[in-house]
Amino acid sequence: MYASVGDMLSRFGEQDLVLLTDREGRADSIDNGVLEQALKDASAEIDGYLAGRYPLPLAHVPTILNRLCCDIARYSLSTEHAPEPVEKRYQAALKFLTSVGKGELQLGLSDDGQTAPSSNFAEMQSDGRVFSRSDKGFI
Repeated sequence: MYASVGDMLSRFGEQDLVLLTDREGRADSIDNGVLEQALKDASAEIDGYLAGRYPLPLAHVPTILNRLCCDIARYSLSTEHAPEPVEKRYQAALKFLTSVGKGELQLGLSDDGQTAPSSNFAEMQSDGRVFSRSDKGFI
């Protein structure tokens, strides 16, 4: 799985998860079984988008997949009436995953699922000094 119950708790809080996982109207604690199933389903949905590009399971899980998994699971727990912000996050997750599946975006992994080495380093260059002890200014 790309996210855990603890990840969901830290992102959305206990009260929200109690309401989302309550299937019997008791609403006194989080139903871990319901929450874990939603996370498994969200992870499987993510795998569907990644399967054509990367070997699964991924050796290194990028942080973005953790967030996307939580957003997808939260949407699926919202049943039929997801609030607009939850639905927007879900749609954004699907758009991102679709772009990854098409190869338009990368996860920062090589073709074998390992973390790809980065060559994106900042480089600074100077044109020399403008002021020095011997030069008192522009004039």
